[in-house]
Amino acid sequence: SFIFFGIDGYTSFTGGGNTTVAKVDGVSITRAEWENVHQRAIDRARRQNPEQDNKSLDSPEARHDTLDGLMRDRVLIAAATKMHLAPSDDRLRRLFATDPQFQGLRNPDGSVNRELLAMQGLNSDQFAQQLRQQYAVQQVMGGIVTTSVTTKSVAGATLDPLLQRRELQFQRFDPVAYRAAVQVTDADLEAFYKSEQAAFKAPEQAEIEYVMLDFETMGKGITVSEEELRKSYAEPAAAARYTTPEERRASHVLIKVEKDASAADKAKAKARAEELLAQVRKAPATFADVARKSSQDPGSAAQGGDLDFFGRGSMVKPFETAAFTLKQGEISDVFETDFGFHFLTVTGVKGGQKKSFEEVRPELEAELRKARAKAEWAKVAETFTNTVYEQSDSLQPVIDKLKLEKKTATVLRNPVPGSSGPLVSTKLLDAVFGTEAVANKRNTDAIEVAPNQLVSARVVKHLPARVLPLANVKEQVRNGLIARRAAEQARKDGEARLAAVKAAPAEALPEAKTISRVKPEGLPRPVLEAALRADAGKLPAIIGVDLKEQGYVVLRVSQVLPREEVPGGDDALRAQFGQAWARAEGDAYLAALKKRFKAEVKADVATLPDAASAPGR
Repeated sequence: SFIFFGIDGYTSFTGGGNTTVAKVDGVSITRAEWENVHQRAIDRARRQNPEQDNKSLDSPEARHDTLDGLMRDRVLIAAATKMHLAPSDDRLRRLFATDPQFQGLRNPDGSVNRELLAMQGLNSDQFAQQLRQQYAVQQVMGGIVTTSVTTKSVAGATLDPLLQRRELQFQRFDPVAYRAAVQVTDADLEAFYKSEQAAFKAPEQAEIEYVMLDFETMGKGITVSEEELRKSYAEPAAAARYTTPEERRASHVLIKVEKDASAADKAKAKARAEELLAQVRKAPATFADVARKSSQDPGSAAQGGDLDFFGRGSMVKPFETAAFTLKQGEISDVFETDFGFHFLTVTGVKGGQKKSFEEVRPELEAELRKARAKAEWAKVAETFTNTVYEQSDSLQPVIDKLKLEKKTATVLRNPVPGSSGPLVSTKLLDAVFGTEAVANKRNTDAIEVAPNQLVSARVVKHLPARVLPLANVKEQVRNGLIARRAAEQARKDGEARLAAVKAAPAEALPEAKTISRVKPEGLPRPVLEAALRADAGKLPAIIGVDLKEQGYVVLRVSQVLPREEVPGGDDALRAQFGQAWARAEGDAYLAALKKRFKAEVKADVATLPDAASAPGR
């Protein structure tokens, strides 16, 4: 079990992993399930945006968002099951054959490509079940969000406040203009430093040495023979991967006839196609002219029947068979599709060439090394885990045993936003700054910082969070104090100006703008909101807006103007409003489903330990 589930998986089953954190329709969602789904979400987010703040990915808010999403999925699955929305086998096959998102998984004959499924860890039965569930769940919400209707009057009543314009004057008191006049003494600096010591703290940090085990590290010690490489290159899967997809260019002539037409009508259409084919066979150079004059395909007739290049799966089966069977320049016999009777000629062929062995050799070698590493991973990972634990006073034994590289780094208890890599793992940092590692200088346990990536670290030197001496941060203290006093003076002058304008409402303010929510004209959001909140029945309105460290604004709202017409009309905005309305209806329906299927979070979930501090972590 230890080898199969890994460190985290094993401890989650023997520790708190079976704790119920939520229930849907009477079925429990365990902490282990929650943890697994959340880790996959983190991995996916890191792949999509490596610069994303890693701390935010594993914050309490992010973890509860994951739990909410997991509960939502369970609710939709329960609803789809109770409503019997799963498609039949025949409908599932039709959906798979026509859905563009699965084109890459389809063989030329429309069946599923089992080799590609295997690369995703699925067999055809598992994929069918997954697909059936996906389509069933889509129907639960699809009936609501795709049928939502908003009337023009309702949309207009919503858009009016958005597009309403207001004319205003204002005066801004910017702290920057006051900075030069601010004078501070050493006593002032010391008093400010003492009152704001939290702002001048050095974060907790540790100098560490660490080792990492992953497929890449293991692969460096694996050699692949020439024979293995050539054998892999010769396999059908490699041929499919390293061969450029073949495309054909064809021109055709179509004589249309309905699929359910009478036998007589079909015979007549076929005879006409045969007649035209006979003309073309006598004079192949006239193919384009015949297509222009006689083809009944409105999309290609004007181009002499030309359909440009297309690949397999783009055309109906009889058409594709004919196009990919002929050599360039050959003309097909007449054949039937659902559209009528065709004949075609192939005018171009491209693709279909397989890359040479030498071209793909580096990629093949890397893949074989990785495959070998995967096969040996459980055994090597267990050795790594046991060694760092059993000989916890040094990393050297595991380095020697597995030929690993010792690395050094300085890490913060809370990593810098935007940083990435194994050393920003919450689990690893919790272990590094734990009592055993800090006080006793022992190796951390093997921590899984990413899928198939284990790290163990050892603290060399620990520096707790501490207030830096005034001498070290004096310039920072000076800038902070000057900024505060400048903002205070800006607010004081702004409030005085506000009182003066209220006393003489007709007095002009230096800047004027006409604003709306869609055209804020660069105004700070608090100023814009204050202007639009002003009672339109009591204008002019004179308002003071405190922007804190950004200063102070005195504002006069003079009048409300008719809404500005949007170029092209309101159709685009009404469409956006309709989408928002549909989402709102969908959210309301989902809330009702949650109530129906008794989706509930356990009352004590907030007190459960985080992933990093769960038993065994």
